[in-house]
Amino acid sequence: MANKKKTTETSLKILRAANALILEQGVAHLTLEAVAQQAGVSKGGLLYHFPHKEALIKGLLNYLAQDFDQELERQLEAEPDRDKSGSWLRAYIRASFMPSQNPSNVDAGLLAAVTLNPELLVSVRQNFKDWQAQVEQDGLDPALATVIRLAADGLWLAELLELGAPNPALREQVVAKLLELSGG
Repeated sequence: MANKKKTTETSLKILRAANALILEQGVAHLTLEAVAQQAGVSKGGLLYHFPHKEALIKGLLNYLAQDFDQELERQLEAEPDRDKSGSWLRAYIRASFMPSQNPSNVDAGLLAAVTLNPELLVSVRQNFKDWQAQVEQDGLDPALATVIRLAADGLWLAELLELGAPNPALREQVVAKLLELSGG
């Protein structure tokens, strides 16, 4: 029921506090009490918006996905070659690597979901399925477009998990190459 409620300032404050808590202290320290304290709300206030920990994590994943989708929309509107093949993919690449989309902002929700209940990733899986459908219909060869998306996602994941991510200069070159390959 909580996920059907309109997002309020208080629920956003709680979600931001949960994200910060996970980033600062790790998933093991994600308790309702700690989140309530970090958000400056009572535990009862938190429970009104998120009746249990799984609802909080689901809310966090939804919040982060909405944030990404909004950035994706902004990038698509700003795309100079919007009518050209690959415009959606270029917007996806730019949105994935905008400063506000720093993997550390997203990893909190993903790490919490995977650690506490992998079933919470159902919505994340659906998002990626929807994005893949967009990639395949973006006017580029679907195989090439998929390779580019997977490369972007791989770079994002390497940064997220600190798995041999390239240095900042090389990262910038990689993102530029992905944009170039997508027709930008």
